[in-house]
Amino acid sequence: MNLFANFHLSVVSFPKRLINLWGSAGFAQRVPGIRRILLPAGLWLGIASALYMYPNVVRYVSLVLVADRGADQEPAGQAGALLQQEIEEMDKKIAARTPKSHYLVINTAANEFSLYKGTQLIKTDKCSTGSYTLLKNGDKQQWMFKTPKGEFRIRNKTRSPVWKKPDWAFVEEGLPVPSPNHSSRFEYGVLGDYSLSLGDGYLIHGTLFQRFIGLPVTHGCVRLNDENLELVFKSLPIGAKVYIY
Repeated sequence: MNLFANFHLSVVSFPKRLINLWGSAGFAQRVPGIRRILLPAGLWLGIASALYMYPNVVRYVSLVLVADRGADQEPAGQAGALLQQEIEEMDKKIAARTPKSHYLVINTAANEFSLYKGTQLIKTDKCSTGSYTLLKNGDKQQWMFKTPKGEFRIRNKTRSPVWKKPDWAFVEEGLPVPSPNHSSRFEYGVLGDYSLSLGDGYLIHGTLFQRFIGLPVTHGCVRLNDENLELVFKSLPIGAKVYIY
């Protein structure tokens, strides 16, 4: 899984600033135990929302904590140099694995998206993702409305999309479920002017209720306002990567 600019800033740059702080003359001696307070706090705050996205972070965390435990036996400058080397190696891996073309990053916890081209941030703004509401149809069926997480690709792009309502849409409204291709399943104009398919029925699309953008209110799809939807639609070709965490 790729790392992104905001992930890099939180996981790499913030610990780097702490390392520089420890290296200042006499700081650690004047404030006993400060390493054990600052380093874990900064590191865990930085990676809490993105740890699953990059397996090498585990190794990075281990290196930092091991270096901290050995700080009493090892000169601070030597430990800092070791960590600096590891940071530089991580920077190279990030650069090598970052897409050079447009890609999208979706933060479901904050309901925000970021559109990138390589390392350049094009646009960041609010979106809406899954509500995590559980809907049951007696003892027969149930649906959890959550946005899937992981790495995806744009599989299809549609202008003026038509929504084919799934079974849960009728259950949610207390209506009988019609046959698979019944005319009542098809609704026009509710998905906005564009949609981008992520597969398995999940879309990036618009909404009639734009006042709710930024809230976790969807059935699993990602909703954008009209302006952002048009930008994303025109920027992401079929095959472009979408990272959701």
